[in-house]
Amino acid sequence: MPDMLVKLYDLPDLDEPLCRTKGVGIETRRPNSWEKSILLQWVGSTFSSAWALESETAFAANPPSCYIALEKDALIGFACYDCTRRNFFGPTGVAENARGRGVGLALLLLCLNAMRNNGYAYAIIGGVGPAEYYAKTVGATLIEGSSPGIYDFRLTRKAPGS
Repeated sequence: MPDMLVKLYDLPDLDEPLCRTKGVGIETRRPNSWEKSILLQWVGSTFSSAWALESETAFAANPPSCYIALEKDALIGFACYDCTRRNFFGPTGVAENARGRGVGLALLLLCLNAMRNNGYAYAIIGGVGPAEYYAKTVGATLIEGSSPGIYDFRLTRKAPGS
């Protein structure tokens, strides 16, 4: 899967997606430090242990370099940045039963705006799955020759002791 590049100085407005999610009872915010283990366990069980390990890096920053989405005090989504590498967006995910309600867009724009506020002009979306989604929502463009990019999983495929 290739990487994509986003111009942070040309992002869509954040207010509409936040109003949309808030209007249907979804809260988006940064996690508190004491919520770290809850978030990482949820990411690991809902998506993958690799994403949980990547997400753990977000808590090295203060405030954490991630956002979460909650519905009725239950996690339904997360998005991180500056975890895989500096200036990278991701990992990110929304629970299957919460998709299609703007949660992913709100989390994406919260992260990209935070990256812009941290001084970045561009962001890299690493190893994208839904390239069309990112192109449509934030004008992301494919980075030629970026697959597999930094995502080298050779070590994780080796059996312990081999």
